[in-house]
Amino acid sequence: MSVNKATVAGVEVSTDHWINGKRVSSAKRFTNISPVDGSVLCEVAAGGKAEVDMAVEAARKAFPAWAALGPKGRLPILKKFAEGIRARVNELAAVETMDNGSLLVGNVMRVAPRAAQNIEFFAEWALTLEGHSIDSPEVVNHVHYDPAGVAALITPWNAPLMLTTWKVGPALAAGNTVVVKPPEWAPLTCSLMADIAHAAGVPAGVLNVVQGIGEEAGDALVNHPDVDRISFTGSTDTAKIIGQAAARSITPMSAELGGKSPFIVCADADLDAAAQTVAAQYMNAGQVCLAGTRVMVEKSIEAPFLEKVRGAAAHMVVGDPRDKDTRVGPLIHKEHFERVAGFVERAKADGAVPLWGGNRANFGELYFEPTLFANVDPKLEIAQREVFGPVLTWQSFSDDDEVIALANGTDYGLAGTLFSKNEKRAMAIADKVTAGTLWVNCFFIRDLAAPFGGARSSGIGREGGTWSFDFYSDIKNISVRKGSFA
Repeated sequence: MSVNKATVAGVEVSTDHWINGKRVSSAKRFTNISPVDGSVLCEVAAGGKAEVDMAVEAARKAFPAWAALGPKGRLPILKKFAEGIRARVNELAAVETMDNGSLLVGNVMRVAPRAAQNIEFFAEWALTLEGHSIDSPEVVNHVHYDPAGVAALITPWNAPLMLTTWKVGPALAAGNTVVVKPPEWAPLTCSLMADIAHAAGVPAGVLNVVQGIGEEAGDALVNHPDVDRISFTGSTDTAKIIGQAAARSITPMSAELGGKSPFIVCADADLDAAAQTVAAQYMNAGQVCLAGTRVMVEKSIEAPFLEKVRGAAAHMVVGDPRDKDTRVGPLIHKEHFERVAGFVERAKADGAVPLWGGNRANFGELYFEPTLFANVDPKLEIAQREVFGPVLTWQSFSDDDEVIALANGTDYGLAGTLFSKNEKRAMAIADKVTAGTLWVNCFFIRDLAAPFGGARSSGIGREGGTWSFDFYSDIKNISVRKGSFA
């Protein structure tokens, strides 16, 4: 067992891989730095082909017994796994805050509890898929959701625990075994997750975690010939590379990618609620793929609504994410800060005008001011490409056809938000906006039973409810002629 551990926010965390029910070290390691204060949290094992081979082999050997348990046999183990997460919510939240800079209060109240729900929900949902049949005139079609095999799960740094369990939950509930590649910029809660799974009785080899750099550990994992499913959440550019690897072996791939989502405010909207929700797009320092970063306002209300947004945004306090009064914490990494700052500087050079923000915040190295750009031509880079920082754009429209064209005017199609009190109008606009999820008079509500994913460059496939099992299963139809058995 590994002796490579670190204490982060008062919590002891292993910095090694979790493979076949034990800790495995690597000679090569990488430095994990907290975006909160720039402190070095630990040196983390950097895996590569050797560690990936070990993990995939362990997952393959563990697969038959795990699959044979069936949904009912897996349910008590996975429910105990979920209970283990709930029992350690405060620890998980504290570690994630130091690891990726997300707000502590949000991690305690929403993110860590949602991780437990992800495991439990899918374990229970798997039961609903048993005994599914379709009656035809001549035959009865018995639909079976057979486990696919070994699933490679590659997760991002903006909400690593929640988004990893969003994949682990259905993959394990469907009867697969998994190899998780956590984000190198925030790997620690995935390491804790492995300990919790082990304590809950998840058998050795069923859940494996290989840490490392994407170009090394990630590349070895997606190119491994014995992987049966690849699920990735991250950037569109990285997804293209993974997709090429998946295509070579015809491995089914699911990808939830970036967004440049519209936030549409009609003149008949509840303007106070809409303004508060616009300000909420700065949450997690704008490092949210679903954020409605392109604010589109009907011209007749443009001036008064801007003042309401200005007032709401004034409360988005930049500061230490451990402080309960903070609303905007740091960006994840120096490299990412420079990327966001580069977008902002190019937007200024292109003629876009910051109504507020636009600079490093007067707090710390990786903290950026909440920013809103006006005078934005729809063709500008700042209106077309995902910034993934606390940067919004402001555009106006005269009629519904114009705003629909604006909303659909990028390569993305992940999400959208629309505020209007007119149901007929709202639904007509929503019907024509290209997006995997369109929120009307609300934001960021994700029912685990509902489909989630993106269109265009925002993704492939859908997750949630039965859609997750459609991906993590080999769906078989046993068609039996009626009356053919004695």
